[in-house]
Amino acid sequence: MLKRWKRLDTEVVFRNPWWTYLRDRFEIPGGVRGEYHYVHTNGSGMVVPVDRAGRVVLVRQYRYLCDRESLEFAAGSVKDGHTYEQTARLELAEETGLAADRLHDVGAFNPYNGVTDEMCRVFVATGLRPTQAKPDATEEFVIERYEPGEVDRLIREGVIWDGMTLAAWMLARDQVIG
Repeated sequence: MLKRWKRLDTEVVFRNPWWTYLRDRFEIPGGVRGEYHYVHTNGSGMVVPVDRAGRVVLVRQYRYLCDRESLEFAAGSVKDGHTYEQTARLELAEETGLAADRLHDVGAFNPYNGVTDEMCRVFVATGLRPTQAKPDATEEFVIERYEPGEVDRLIREGVIWDGMTLAAWMLARDQVIG
């Protein structure tokens, strides 16, 4: 069994509406001390929407840091007082203009465990119906629908390259394909 580190204290270095940058001071067994810098969030919710025809709904959007378009599942940060499921429903409506009769929780993952403590919970959404899309002022989305096999192909070809979407597809794929 690996030995656990002991957290001595935590300091907030920077905070914004989406995440908090923290610095922990720690001690490892044997007495060595150090600092660990990381991003803390309330988590995130991601939705794999499946329409009545069995097609998967993705959103194409521009990603500033990579300066390129990305094809992704709808997702967003859990706001204070919200649950993962509430977040998933809000992001589904905001990014796709769809609401879901059913959300099925298929699991969770940490997107980058050396940098953040965030957990992303993934839901498969079915019973889709139109609702009012409400993107933020800085967001622009193009909705695209694909057969599950096409999603696999787009991943192999590097068209879908977003790590959170890749992880979500691994959690949801078996349920989507049936």
